[in-house]
Amino acid sequence: MTDVVFQLAFAGLHPDRLRGLVESYGAEGALRRVSGGVIEVSPRIREAVQRSASQRATELARLGIRVARHGDGGYPPELGELPEAPPLLFVRGAICPEPMVAVVGTRRCTAYGKELAFGYGAALAEAGWCVVSGLARGIDGAAHRGVVSVGGRGVAVLGSGLDVMYPAEHGELARALVATGGAVVSEYPPGTPPEAWRFPTRNRIISGMALAVVVVEAGVKGGALITAGYALSQGRPVFAVPGDVRRATSEGCNLLIRDGAHPVLDPDDLVQELSLVHGAPANRSNRPASSAVV
Repeated sequence: MTDVVFQLAFAGLHPDRLRGLVESYGAEGALRRVSGGVIEVSPRIREAVQRSASQRATELARLGIRVARHGDGGYPPELGELPEAPPLLFVRGAICPEPMVAVVGTRRCTAYGKELAFGYGAALAEAGWCVVSGLARGIDGAAHRGVVSVGGRGVAVLGSGLDVMYPAEHGELARALVATGGAVVSEYPPGTPPEAWRFPTRNRIISGMALAVVVVEAGVKGGALITAGYALSQGRPVFAVPGDVRRATSEGCNLLIRDGAHPVLDPDDLVQELSLVHGAPANRSNRPASSAVV
């Protein structure tokens, strides 16, 4: 991974646009055109890519952020196999060495859904899986609270810079994930705001890191169904929790099951199904937790 690609990452462009520029002009050509104003971008983006790689490395070290580069050992291996994988990830903490399972769902979940998500997160962590999610309100946050409640490992994928926690109230949860040996990651550089367009494309990373995706509660629209769609296109099995056919928060899951997703009924059922599909993960109890600070 060259310094040029590293500098380009600080543009914070939509991944599809960045990929298209690199494919058209090469990394160095894209950087010249963005920094020189040949390609129309905001003044903030032009200034961002003009700063040297060494300056950026110093800034990241001050923020306690490291970079996992595509092709390096610290980059999630399942994600690295995909054509849409980002060239690098900004990381606080340690990306889990254990196989990952994504647990996702709606922000507008029921108390029942939140309880289930907490139980799935805890059960997966105790069984040796790493739980990846989006740290959003609702199902995502509940799943990761279940992970940290048993000292397990999880990875949260943000749609903003790592120094711009969104939602703000999940800052403590992010710190807990890092403290128990997991990580908070983003393809976007520090300072990137949580703009709405960044979240759908972020979801390809959640599913791409995982060997399977579990949808706990979801409507027919929203991030959870987008993540499930990415999972199917990436060849990942999708599991869904059946729910009351009269509830909007169950409609997405019920449709996924109708269309072939694996139904799961409780945390034990999920762990058993995953073990049948992928085998039981190695025990994580002897692996040290990360000492990085959020």
